[in-house]
Amino acid sequence: MIEVSVNSEPRQVEQNKTLDVLLGEWGFECQRVAVAINEDFVPRSTYAQVSLKFGDRVDVVAPVQGG
Repeated sequence: MIEVSVNSEPRQVEQNKTLDVLLGEWGFECQRVAVAINEDFVPRSTYAQVSLKFGDRVDVVAPVQGG
């Protein structure tokens, strides 16, 4: 297990899980969010290849509807 920050909250995650799997575990829909790791945008097409490292800062942003 490693510790990362997800939207400024500490989380323990398994190091070998990919971003797409983790997003699902955290309750996010991969097709409806934008993700940055350490302030670098992560293309949605690479979520299945991206693994996190100890100390990574993950920001997950979901669109907000309104008018």
